[in-house]
Amino acid sequence: MIIENKALSMAEAQEHIDKENAEVKAFVKKFVSLDSKKAKELREKLVGLDLMKLREEHMVKLIDILPETDEEVNKVCAGVGLNEEETKKILDTVKEFK
Repeated sequence: MIIENKALSMAEAQEHIDKENAEVKAFVKKFVSLDSKKAKELREKLVGLDLMKLREEHMVKLIDILPETDEEVNKVCAGVGLNEEETKKILDTVKEFK
């Protein structure tokens, strides 16, 4: 039964994978850079930037990828049209978690 439809980063999704799904959990773990606590912290900081253009789906991918350059941020947020200041804020926030 679906209770809520919310975008989750892979780190946050790990908490919701049943122990019976060990293969799925092991697969997801290969791609996760942060633990779920840090991922939630990063999400809160990204929300705290108060960037109107940045949607939840973008935040999740930023948490999964942890971009290091302007180009990487702009690829994740394609079609949004972030300016240099907004991109820098995102990069500075992500760098705190590397």
